[in-house]
Amino acid sequence: MGDRLLVLVRHGESEWNKKNLFTGWRDVDLTEKGIAEARAAGRKLKAQGLRFDVAFTSVLVRAQRSLDLMLEEIGQQNVPVFKDQALNERDYGDLVGLNKDDARAKWGAEQVHIWRRSYDVAPPGGESLKDTAARVLPYYIQDMLPRVLRGDNLLVSAHGNSLRALVMVLEHLSPQEIVAREIATGVPLIYRLNADSTVAESRELAA
Repeated sequence: MGDRLLVLVRHGESEWNKKNLFTGWRDVDLTEKGIAEARAAGRKLKAQGLRFDVAFTSVLVRAQRSLDLMLEEIGQQNVPVFKDQALNERDYGDLVGLNKDDARAKWGAEQVHIWRRSYDVAPPGGESLKDTAARVLPYYIQDMLPRVLRGDNLLVSAHGNSLRALVMVLEHLSPQEIVAREIATGVPLIYRLNADSTVAESRELAA
């Protein structure tokens, strides 16, 4: 039996992160800083002596490229990779492509804050965090968790909100706690699971 490790990493800074735009499912690439963040995450994981049996990512290029860069730094480019839109970022609907300051000017700071930081209120045409969790968690339970419980070590490169859905379950956080939880770009979150899927140990590989 292996270590039953689940390692979650939010992709490095994207071009739209840098421009302060709502990104959602829009497919944008990493910035130079984002590339550096992903490589640094890979080096941190390698320094821990971690090896992975399988990797998971979304269908969006910023998460896939971050994963490729991490695996390159670890020296494990041949790890099987599964890509699924279940792990995509939250869909921000009508907010996608808007500068966050422009969105505040249009709808008001309080309304935009509610859309961004409430658990179950969705922006127009988009998903709430609750909606995002409703697609992430079944995929986790059906496709990812069984591998961890068999002893595989999993590396997951995804997005702030799709990862929040996983962290909420792993850390038993309330809806109020999870929306306040910041998940930094390029910072690995390491969970070692018990045989019953509960978390035995967790740590963050901060800079």
